[in-house]
Amino acid sequence: MAEKVVAVDPAVLAGLDNYKNLPAVQQPAWPDQAALDAAKSQLSILPPLVFAGEVDILRSRLAQAASGKAFLLQGGDCAETFADATADRIRNRVKTILQMALVLTYGASMPIIKMGRMAGQFAKPRSSDTETREGVTLPAYRGDIINGYDFTEESRQPDPQRILQAYHTSASTLNLIRAFTQGGFADLRSVHEWNKGFADNPANKRYTELASEIDRAIAFMSACGADFEQLRTTEFYTSHEGLLFDYERPMTRIDSRTGTPYITSGHFIWIGERTRQLDHAHVDYLSRVRNPIGVKLGPTTQVADVIELIEKLDPEREPGRLTFITRMGASKIREELPKLVEAVRDSDANPLWITDPMHGNGMTTKNGYKSRRFDDVMDEVRGFFEVHRAAGTFPGGIHIELTGDDVAECLGGSEMIDEASLEERYESLCDPRLNHMQSLELAFLVAESLAKRQG
Repeated sequence: MAEKVVAVDPAVLAGLDNYKNLPAVQQPAWPDQAALDAAKSQLSILPPLVFAGEVDILRSRLAQAASGKAFLLQGGDCAETFADATADRIRNRVKTILQMALVLTYGASMPIIKMGRMAGQFAKPRSSDTETREGVTLPAYRGDIINGYDFTEESRQPDPQRILQAYHTSASTLNLIRAFTQGGFADLRSVHEWNKGFADNPANKRYTELASEIDRAIAFMSACGADFEQLRTTEFYTSHEGLLFDYERPMTRIDSRTGTPYITSGHFIWIGERTRQLDHAHVDYLSRVRNPIGVKLGPTTQVADVIELIEKLDPEREPGRLTFITRMGASKIREELPKLVEAVRDSDANPLWITDPMHGNGMTTKNGYKSRRFDDVMDEVRGFFEVHRAAGTFPGGIHIELTGDDVAECLGGSEMIDEASLEERYESLCDPRLNHMQSLELAFLVAESLAKRQG
């Protein structure tokens, strides 16, 4: 029996292109329109990276989190680079997220939705269109999908071929992620294996002790005759900021089952703090796709902004559709977040609330490195839980920039990373990330906070 194919409504297609009539900030100035059109045309016929059915499952999982029955762990690079899309780097990021999820699952006795800022996080918003060094002014680095990081005219020139390279790099990253999570690597009976290759440190020692407890629990259940087939694999979703229209529009496809559009470059797409203007292109475009979507909310966000975003992006009040990602800063979250949470609580909407404790805590060290203090990151997470506890709402997840590598980019943590360490082990081309040890430390804090909430 042939599968029923739903005809595409011409109004839907026209709606997808409405963004062209609206202000679109943070877009590059491509020097060659013909080359751009050729790249977009080629991209539009390449296979999707994710599928509508996967996206629908994620939406149902996020609906569980919004109702307090699951927790979202979202983490990965600030900005992926083509050079770092190696098997070792990808494996270490996946391992770190799996370890964090294990800590959270065991500590909070709750399903954890695992999501990587991976396989598509190549575009970055910038505070300025240009960068000047020693009297030379060039276009700002906007991520590998647009231009190169090296401060040369050739490197900084936006190149449409990079759009295609981003697609192919995302495809190979996804292939590896799926192999790791579906091929036995993520088997809960191998939790000790996830720690191999990482440096010995207090966070890993604590993890190893937890893994041993899980081993004993599994051995007990096995002796009781339990079936562990479900422990062999795990769901793992991908996400990125939906910033670059010249990538996201060609990667938007119509689902033959329903006739509705899905962005197929990732499962979950978010709108950044710099691009969430209600009458601009990004909000309009993401209002028209079926993916679950997120919106970053900074400390200047007003209650009216939040209510209007709900009306625009989730008019049907669909469970799992909308996630608010708060990025207030440790010094402001307890002051600015309550009014937003309380207003939404008292409305008919039920978005998922998660915290991004990274972006509101940026600073520049005396030796010139962009960094964050780990204590500030931890404090913003604590503040996030405190606000939701006071409001009677559910703190549904965390969104963090992390790497599985032994870098030194955020100050502090049990390693006591100092400014001198940054000079030796700083690798990020954009924002500082938590390293493997700091990520695990944060996971234990979150697990304890969730356990207290339930207790």
